[in-house]
Amino acid sequence: MSDVTQDAGGTSARGWFSLTSSALTAVVVGFASTILLIMEAADAVGANPAEKASWAASLCIGQAIITLVLSWRYKMPIIAAWSTPGAALIATSSSAGIDYPSAIGAFIAAGALTCMTALFKPVARLIERIPASIAAGMLAGVLLRYTMGVPGAAIDLPLLVLPLIVVFFALRVWQPLFAVPVVVAAGIALAMLTGSFGQSCCSLQVTEPVWTTPAFDWPVIVGLGLPLYLVTMASQNLPGFAVLKASGYQPPVTGSLWATGLGSILFAPFGSHQLNLAAITASIVTGPESHPDPQKRWLVAWPYLILYILVGLAAASFVAILGSLPKPLITAIAGLALFAPLLGSATQMFKTSHEVEAALATFLVSASGITLYGVGAPFWGLVAGLILYGARRLQAMR
Repeated sequence: MSDVTQDAGGTSARGWFSLTSSALTAVVVGFASTILLIMEAADAVGANPAEKASWAASLCIGQAIITLVLSWRYKMPIIAAWSTPGAALIATSSSAGIDYPSAIGAFIAAGALTCMTALFKPVARLIERIPASIAAGMLAGVLLRYTMGVPGAAIDLPLLVLPLIVVFFALRVWQPLFAVPVVVAAGIALAMLTGSFGQSCCSLQVTEPVWTTPAFDWPVIVGLGLPLYLVTMASQNLPGFAVLKASGYQPPVTGSLWATGLGSILFAPFGSHQLNLAAITASIVTGPESHPDPQKRWLVAWPYLILYILVGLAAASFVAILGSLPKPLITAIAGLALFAPLLGSATQMFKTSHEVEAALATFLVSASGITLYGVGAPFWGLVAGLILYGARRLQAMR
């Protein structure tokens, strides 16, 4: 604790206020933006209410601990988060009939693949060499199925959903950072005012962890675990490293992958689907708004740890509240939360002209929802895109 005491001693009350404010903003944005998507993912693999609460709690506590370990070890603000595109990927797996223990096995496999990436540098290089447009096409295909649910939800519950759509896009123009948290809060408020909460809305309670013994099913590992690893690496870890570089830090790639991979494995039996580096929330705490001294910004890990542990302990209450919302309202909020990631993926998908064809093929297959030999659409989308990309490269070399 001597390092902490020394650094804390050199940080004024105003510095701690800015660090805590940044951490609080990151926690609110990170949790409120995608917790409903986590619940959708848990529903898709058949998790019961206690398992869903444990899932949310394990993610919160796991990312809080990893953030502190990495930030303290390397003295830079290395922020961990859960995999939002991974949750979207899991949420579309209901058509594949994946049960909860098999999903847990796939989560462990994805974490093991992250550790292998840290261990074998050639694997990391191969992942880095996947064209960004194809990785974006796979992610966009996964996200599209969710965002397309918003119009149907607006038809089913127009009085609740249409105001949220208006608020969301108004905030996207003026205050995009707060668009999703405000929509979540507004959705809950509208549900309360209109009496739309279900009968199970909820009392305050402390979350209890629920252990699930994993089942290792090869088709599920290939169809869910491998795409989960790939989409998390391409859409979370690599952008997370980029955020740190943009803020003037040299990210410890190997150490970060080891920490997030081992953390994913350890917390998976309690429901955690994948822990990784943050990108959007990391940008909140890595700049001068967090602390004017870049050498002191790593201290944000302490309020981040405390806040996320508190949220994790209360996860059962949050899950009960959110789970009692009408299904179309949940669909609408989740779809709106994924609008910005879909926009970014679609933009990246068409950014390089000679890769557009392969990226579009990846997108279409990933969005199709097909299951072949027990393996889901995102994997086959990636395969289709890489084959077409390779064929075009060979043709260009002749």
